Amino acid sequence: MKEFWNDRYSREVYSYGQIPNEFLKEPLQKLKPGKILFPAEGEGRNAVFAASLGWHTDAFDFAETGREKAMQLADRHNVSIHYTIDKFTTYHYPVDYYVAIGLVFVHPAPDMRTFFFEKLYAALKPGGVIIFEGFSKNNIELKRQNPSVGGPDNIAMLYDVGEIKNFFSGLQPLILEEKKTELNEGKFHQGLASVIRFIGKK
Repeated sequence: MKEFWNDRYSREVYSYGQIPNEFLKEPLQKLKPGKILFPAEGEGRNAVFAASLGWHTDAFDFAETGREKAMQLADRHNVSIHYTIDKFTTYHYPVDYYVAIGLVFVHPAPDMRTFFFEKLYAALKPGGVIIFEGFSKNNIELKRQNPSVGGPDNIAMLYDVGEIKNFFSGLQPLILEEKKTELNEGKFHQGLASVIRFIGKK
């Protein structure tokens, strides 16, 4: 899996574009900037956007080529991000530390999710928010019709509303919905997708 992502990010073009995820943009612009974490951040488009708004931005991914492109993007925007090479299991999650955590199309293996989401909950400060967008299980059919929309092919790697509600049961849900939306994020997220969107406050 690491080889797959290193290969994808090794190309000159940014796989998912250089502009931030649409669902992430509005809440980040409204919140008072503080410390924010982006797990599995890839090529850095969301982390760089947050940093441009004044957020103190931490990010990690296991793909070295993703980090290289993220740091180049940060340089072009004259912002600073702290980006480490880590897996979900190796990142040091500080407790009660982050004002916000951005999860944009982050799809851990099912046996990893309880550990990962518990770590994120503990890392979030009281009053902090998690902003989440991920592919829903219903995206499988949309991807069959249009492979360019992206997302995992294995339904077990996808989400449903009940699962997100359970994983983040300690958060007050401000938004929790499944919806269809048109993605326009680089080469690999193009077209009508089915997503789960969640914003929860600790």
